[in-house]
Amino acid sequence: MLSWAVTFLIIAIVAAVLGFGGIAGTAAGIAKILFVVFLVLFVASFIFGRRGRG
Repeated sequence: MLSWAVTFLIIAIVAAVLGFGGIAGTAAGIAKILFVVFLVLFVASFIFGRRGRG
């Protein structure tokens, strides 16, 4: 999932450089959402993974 976030971030940067503001904003928004979802899943798997081996 982190790779998808990075991919959309790169798309946003390229679109911004080329002057496509709407596409850049949308891609950046998707990248932010995917990054937050990645962080939540990472923290949850870290916490529950530790608890299972306890």
